[in-house]
Amino acid sequence: MFRGNHPTRVDEKGRLKLPADFKSELDGGGEGKQVFYITSKDGKRAEVWPLKAWEGVEAKLATIPNMNPAKQKFLDVTSYYGQMIEMDGQGRLLIPQLLRESANVGAKAAADVVVFGKMQYLEVANREAFEAELKAAPLTAEDQAALAGLGL
Repeated sequence: MFRGNHPTRVDEKGRLKLPADFKSELDGGGEGKQVFYITSKDGKRAEVWPLKAWEGVEAKLATIPNMNPAKQKFLDVTSYYGQMIEMDGQGRLLIPQLLRESANVGAKAAADVVVFGKMQYLEVANREAFEAELKAAPLTAEDQAALAGLGL
């Protein structure tokens, strides 16, 4: 389970060095390569899914009829931004170019990013843009009440 925030950088070639705390959460015991599906639902943040976790999302999607417009929109956007990526020997992941440019995470030069856990996957966002978004839309009492209504 991924949790917490680990600020880091995406280098000038678009590679994200996976923070050690997150790397230790992965199944690294086998000899096979670590494979991820990197995508986005909005083009503002990259989502880094271990392939097995993403396959769980796909299994749920398979139960929804293909004619469902929400399913098609979800598949369109996640396929548009998405690519399967192998972790290199130094623990780096190449963020797809289209997503680097869209999310402003190392599009032209190295970029400061936040990498935070979203339980099953990691989210990568431009640090400056994320902090501005957080200040503009903080967690409110109404949000907390809604979560309490859901049992949190």
